[in-house]
Amino acid sequence: MTLLKSTPLGDWHKEHGARLTGFAGWSMPLHYSSGILQEHLSVRKFGGLFDISHMGRFRVTGPDAVLFLRSVLTNDAARLELWQAHYTILPREDGSALDDAYLFRFPDGYWLVVNAANAEQDWHHLQEYAQGLSVLLEDMTGTTGMLAVQGPQSEELLKKVLTEGTLPPPVRNTVSQARLEDIDVRISRTGYTGEPVGFELFLPTEDTVRVWERLVEAGESLGIQPVGLGARDTLRLEAGLTLFGHELGLAPDGTPIPIFAAPSASVAVHLTPDRGDFIGRVALEAQAAAYQSYRQGPIQHSESLPRLVRPLAVLGPGIARQGDEVYWNGQRVGWVTSGTVVPYWVFTGQEPDAIPTEETGRRAIALAYINADVPREAAVEINVRGRLLPARVVRRHGRSDLPPYFRPIIVQ
Repeated sequence: MTLLKSTPLGDWHKEHGARLTGFAGWSMPLHYSSGILQEHLSVRKFGGLFDISHMGRFRVTGPDAVLFLRSVLTNDAARLELWQAHYTILPREDGSALDDAYLFRFPDGYWLVVNAANAEQDWHHLQEYAQGLSVLLEDMTGTTGMLAVQGPQSEELLKKVLTEGTLPPPVRNTVSQARLEDIDVRISRTGYTGEPVGFELFLPTEDTVRVWERLVEAGESLGIQPVGLGARDTLRLEAGLTLFGHELGLAPDGTPIPIFAAPSASVAVHLTPDRGDFIGRVALEAQAAAYQSYRQGPIQHSESLPRLVRPLAVLGPGIARQGDEVYWNGQRVGWVTSGTVVPYWVFTGQEPDAIPTEETGRRAIALAYINADVPREAAVEINVRGRLLPARVVRRHGRSDLPPYFRPIIVQ
């Protein structure tokens, strides 16, 4: 069975969003301002506090909950242990994405966090596929809030304010329960900034403003400040993280983007034989085979996976934007999916002990959906309003594997 619980998505966020972040929306063009640049730098060196209550939150319970989730998500819910989370995708039959999401397993059921702009369509999609199953779907968006603390000092901040319980183990996607004064808070080591250290918090709606104010107060001495969704976009782009409507969904020419074209597909799709059938499995198996072939080389064209999303370092003055055409050897090979200018801290010392200095710089970067046969390090050009801007295909814009800092990779 399904419980159709009608909750106005985002009502609480619309009421309090200006107070918390100054942004009531969830996706915006990656234009930049001095405020966004400063917030970006603050997260990378100290930390940032985000209101992400606009995200959709659905609880799934019932005897057939695992069966249902295995049929509508690309990752395998059966492998998710209590107090764990993983990245996943709501697939279409053609192997493209309806949305991407995060699935959490709590004692009171599975919680699926989806993009705010897609929450209504996701809700109806899940209701449709739950028909005939013993599954309870509840929209928890209006009764729960969600905050994120990201950056090198985020763990210190939470240690300062928690009064009971512990933080999750120092492994990504782990979850714990704690208390902040008299408020129960669920805490996960997840985030959308690329930071090596970061957390997301689930808590009751009525307590969200009080917790926010406590975190702002306690974070001031650590250099942690409130950050808006504009900087959240620049941070995720620098980290090479997928944004639905850009790197997932439809390409600028209106064709569906295969899920395996996205950089994060390798951790979002589970295709072992014991996995069973699910939406889009046949198409995804073909994409996975093509992707594996690409990794082994030499690359041959595949109808299942003709293009891949690749990072581009812009080498000339200018900014690439979504939809700008990308050329290689004089031929159009794809389009920019996300692009902007991001600031960065200049580091001193040798890895892994290098630390940020007081010096900063700026660089133009992008993600692009381009032909799979374009090699890494290839020199390409981006058509920006009729002017060809030089760029290079790179492996990544930064690295998150040397905590506590995200470290930029600067291409000259």
